[in-house]
Amino acid sequence: MVGRDGTDEITALHSEEARAYMQKYVIGRVHGRWKNFLPPIQGGIFRPLVSKDDDAKDFSSSGQSTPPSLVFDTETGDEVRLRRIGNDTPITQVSSSEPEPEQFKAAEASLAHAISSDLSKYPRLDQLSQAEVISKYRLLDEKLQSEGLYQCPYSSYAVEFIRYFTLFVLFLGCLHYSYYTLSSLFLGLLWHLLSFLVHDAGHLSITHGFHTDSCIGIFVADFIGGLSVGWWKRNHNVHHITTNSPEHDPDIQHMPFFAISSRFFASLRSTYYDRDMSFDTASRWFIKHQHYLYYPILLMGRFNLYRLAWTYLLDPKQAPRKGSAWWHRYLEMTGQVFFWYWYGYRTLYLSIPTWSSRIAFLFISHMVTAPLHVQLTLSHFAMSTVDGGLHESFAQKMVRTTMDVDCPPWLDFIHGGLNHQVVHHLFPRLPRHNLRRAQKYVKEFCADVGIPYVMFTFTRGNKEVISRLGEVAEQLRVMEECRKIAAKDLLEGHHSH
Repeated sequence: MVGRDGTDEITALHSEEARAYMQKYVIGRVHGRWKNFLPPIQGGIFRPLVSKDDDAKDFSSSGQSTPPSLVFDTETGDEVRLRRIGNDTPITQVSSSEPEPEQFKAAEASLAHAISSDLSKYPRLDQLSQAEVISKYRLLDEKLQSEGLYQCPYSSYAVEFIRYFTLFVLFLGCLHYSYYTLSSLFLGLLWHLLSFLVHDAGHLSITHGFHTDSCIGIFVADFIGGLSVGWWKRNHNVHHITTNSPEHDPDIQHMPFFAISSRFFASLRSTYYDRDMSFDTASRWFIKHQHYLYYPILLMGRFNLYRLAWTYLLDPKQAPRKGSAWWHRYLEMTGQVFFWYWYGYRTLYLSIPTWSSRIAFLFISHMVTAPLHVQLTLSHFAMSTVDGGLHESFAQKMVRTTMDVDCPPWLDFIHGGLNHQVVHHLFPRLPRHNLRRAQKYVKEFCADVGIPYVMFTFTRGNKEVISRLGEVAEQLRVMEECRKIAAKDLLEGHHSH
């Protein structure tokens, strides 16, 4: 976000308490509209700095006691503002590193990706057009607040807790009477539903208190589920800012197993993980078959979350060690030990007599949670990975990179509210039980500003994701065929000499 107006991102993801606290760190005010620019570290090109003598002369003649910042000052004069080169080029004129459809006629683009990648269907990306989108998005936020949709409906959680308690009793009862398969099934379903409660707590949408919701998330995620809510928050908040950006969004960086864009073929560097996502031999094999391996790999998804949890908690650069949340890390580590005591030792080892039954219980309980991983990828994998440029608004980017899943209201609890993913990305702190009510207002907003609202049934959404994965796999196949032909021509050319 360096060089860009982050007002909507800050407002969407932070509580009023946090935003008020930020005022202690204000270093200046911007008068008028901020004009986004690309900083040098991201490839921005600027004119050379003026010499110190010229600099001082300008300041003394202007009567200013403090030199304006050559990077961040937004005065209108060319002597103050840096000249940007190429930063305002419309996205439709930028050559994308992602191959054009004509290059891969054999790969039929999915409908969702075709809609979200065709930027001619969206409001123009100039600053004036996006300012209108921003203005109406902020009015929509005020509307949702006035309707009371930010207030958590605690009665809905009473119903949720009945479901949790029922599954917990069924898990213990079947375990006691040696119905191990049924017991593991009910435990997996309990973990599945509790994951949505962790998601709510991570976004502070339950009590809206940082420590209270964090402790709820730690108790459920770490003590009951063996996962890390701290890792999830660190990962997920970045995802909400950089949605579907191949370089920045950790939620689509699944090399070597999945690639939803041919840009991953270039061994991109992840700014989140601070490492290259190597496009090696293993990546080539997995990606060529990714549309077949999608569900089998997701069945094992929970095991990877254990690894990520401990990586986060043990890495000194990730988990907080200072500030008001320093103790969260130690509480999470306590929760991890408790989880493996009750699940690994008390349940798997002591309560189940044979190793074959233990292994079956382990895999069934974990594989039952796979629909959660499908749900998490469903709303983004089929959508655009194109960079919207410097001036694309937060609201337009969120709708363009996200799709909803259409289902009856009584099935919302199975999806955990994540079927209303477009609404959730626009307003992450909105309690999930209010997302369906907010959806009609969001649809009206999208129709008003001219942003396509993509929504499919669960079955159609899965087809879109598989289609997108298959398309990228086909792009890789064609690319390798072209490379083989080029190598053959080169060799034959050498022989002819």
